[in-house]
Amino acid sequence: MKEQVGFTAWFTGLPCSGKTTVADAVADVLREKGYRVERLDGDIVRKGLTSDLGFSKEDRDENIKRVTFVSKLLSRNGVAVLATFVSPYRERRRKTREEIGNFVEVFVRCPVDVCIERDVKGMYKKALAGEITGFTGVDDPYEEPENPEVILHTDRETLEESVQKVLDRLQKLGYI
Repeated sequence: MKEQVGFTAWFTGLPCSGKTTVADAVADVLREKGYRVERLDGDIVRKGLTSDLGFSKEDRDENIKRVTFVSKLLSRNGVAVLATFVSPYRERRRKTREEIGNFVEVFVRCPVDVCIERDVKGMYKKALAGEITGFTGVDDPYEEPENPEVILHTDRETLEESVQKVLDRLQKLGYI
């Protein structure tokens, strides 16, 4: 394994915007190059670390607070953390940045209509039908990042282009 500086690349965006797809591909590239990489994904974390939480603003903030703690521990121990969370609130993301330190915000920008088309779980359909409430992008807000290090346009970039943008920024920042 390479000697490496730990960092957290935080992928934020609407549900189904492409966060997981891009981060998984970035992780594959980094692992192939010998980096220690950990993937933290919203769906997986909610099954274990934060299974006691719902989707109120308070619970969403607590979810991100716990993930921030884990990301900080991994990062300070030389791991490249690729975290994929809707994390809809700017203030909580700001706190996460401050707590972690070596932090790269990756805004996965994608129009909601494209996210709806990609929704294999049918969550947008349920939210639009009123079957579930508090769904980000439908009846709960998503506060776009104001100054992310990377902006991906997954509706018009190829996966390879998005991955390269992330890798280029990580290299420019001295993390890889």
